Amino acid sequence: MKILFIGDVVGSPGRDMVNEYLQKLKAKYKPQLTIVNGENAAGGRGITQKIYRGLLEAGADAVTLGNHAWDNKEIFEFIEDAKWMVRPANFPDGTPGKGLVFVKAEGAEFAILNLQGRTFMNAIDDPFRKAEELVSMVRKRTHFIFVDFHAETTSEKQAMGWHLDGKVSAVVGTHTHVQTADARILPNGTAYMTDVGMTGPYDAILGMDKDAVLKKFLTSLPVRFEVAKSGRKILSACVIELDKKTGKAVSIKNILINEDHPFISE
Repeated sequence: MKILFIGDVVGSPGRDMVNEYLQKLKAKYKPQLTIVNGENAAGGRGITQKIYRGLLEAGADAVTLGNHAWDNKEIFEFIEDAKWMVRPANFPDGTPGKGLVFVKAEGAEFAILNLQGRTFMNAIDDPFRKAEELVSMVRKRTHFIFVDFHAETTSEKQAMGWHLDGKVSAVVGTHTHVQTADARILPNGTAYMTDVGMTGPYDAILGMDKDAVLKKFLTSLPVRFEVAKSGRKILSACVIELDKKTGKAVSIKNILINEDHPFISE
């Protein structure tokens, strides 16, 4: 069993890369489950219903979110009807949407859990206790459990990996937009990666126009960040293979597609 996970789609350049390469990646790796993080898909800030549907039409089975989930106010008009959209489960009770979805594929059922960290981010509910609560419930139903942990610091992400080792199939980090070189299988069978990376502008700083970001650092003045619309593009992802009987990870492989790492079909 395989899971393909594509990291933070940023604006139209990110959506272009998904449209160009997602089906090629599915043909190459033949995943049973494909997940895309889309919290930056609408101009770098949130997501719209049209974009959500577009990601599903491109080949995603589910779309995860993060701290920018609410930046585009249109989300409140459709999130309750978005069956395959997963926002962080540790938002307070009463928050629209759901933090856990189940997807059936090829005779198996996968659980997709989205959590958000708290270090250097908004102080929402404890992701570690929420993970314990939901994973304990989910394991009664399926052993195929994927966790998108949307967090700022490597230490908090690593802590979540160890916290859930042996309890879930994979813990993969998002949010920081730079793919890390630490993909591994933890001792009790959980695939782990601190950050899967972003999908969008390559000649940019975390997907944003580099001149604006440089101005911010050089002057400390307020600057509006916009998604870089020109230049080269990147797609960041990972593919995880799971044992069919136990749901534990067999392997995890990072995927980078850009001018320096061209896509190879075989």
